[in-house]
Amino acid sequence: MSGCNPHSSKSVKSSSLAGAISPTIPVLVCAFGIFLLSGMDAAMKVLVIAVGVYNTVLWRSMLATVVASAGWLAGPRSIPSPSVLRLHALRAVVVGIVLLSFFWGLARLPLAEAIGLSFVAPLFALLLATLLLGEKIQRQAIWASLAGMAGVVIIIAGQFGHATYARDALLGTVAVLASTAFYAYNLILARQQAQVAKPIEIMLFQNLCLAIMLVLAAPWLAVALPGDLWLPLAGVTALSLTGQFLMSWAYARAEAQYLIPTEYSAFIWAIVLGWFFFGEAVTWTTLAGAGLIVASCLIAARSNPRLAEPIEAAV
Repeated sequence: MSGCNPHSSKSVKSSSLAGAISPTIPVLVCAFGIFLLSGMDAAMKVLVIAVGVYNTVLWRSMLATVVASAGWLAGPRSIPSPSVLRLHALRAVVVGIVLLSFFWGLARLPLAEAIGLSFVAPLFALLLATLLLGEKIQRQAIWASLAGMAGVVIIIAGQFGHATYARDALLGTVAVLASTAFYAYNLILARQQAQVAKPIEIMLFQNLCLAIMLVLAAPWLAVALPGDLWLPLAGVTALSLTGQFLMSWAYARAEAQYLIPTEYSAFIWAIVLGWFFFGEAVTWTTLAGAGLIVASCLIAARSNPRLAEPIEAAV
């Protein structure tokens, strides 16, 4: 889960291109990007279960830094100013909290449940836009937020029907919701970043700052990644970068109103991948709660579409 609109140039381009080409191809490309990112979440869950959330995020950020460095060095570049570096560092801290809390919770929840809960990010973003940017929240967004919170309550209530894992599931839910709240703040920061830096610079310095931050705890927490996990880690990085690129391509060629609904196909992929790789069954409370959250986000998106757009390099 970004003046403060990273998509200002993107929105202009989208508006000019939307009338010239059919949105069908961008929608399909965006949906495929969502599929790849859903696969990344499943792969990350495997890695977190194997070596823990800290080591998974540490090694992923280091590998992503190497890949982003190659892209940054290959093109025109300049060293960011101190104020921009501070913004990169601040967002890296926020993204670090997002990743550690989300994937910690993901290891304790069914994949579909974690993804369903994460969909409340646009609702948190609307609230933060009001508090931090002075934007006026529309009445329909207020009702949408209440519906979204009701969806969260339904999902949590369903966990208490399974006493064997209720405590772990509740802790995982708290972690995912905390991650989602910080992700919403990440959206605000990403919009500020996009005004002063190019995407490849953002990707490089975000991952570099995150890696530096995590390395500080390495003497106590880091372990060498087993040889058989380097391929899954490389796969996670490839899925992440490819998914981000495809979504960026799609959002540059079609209006957000066509593409935002494809975001929620991630829930369908989470059901399929959770069942296939982890044998996870989906309860009716998860389906009902996620349905309410999705509906509320679609309603909220009509009152402020900018804050419902994804930030491709967020995580």
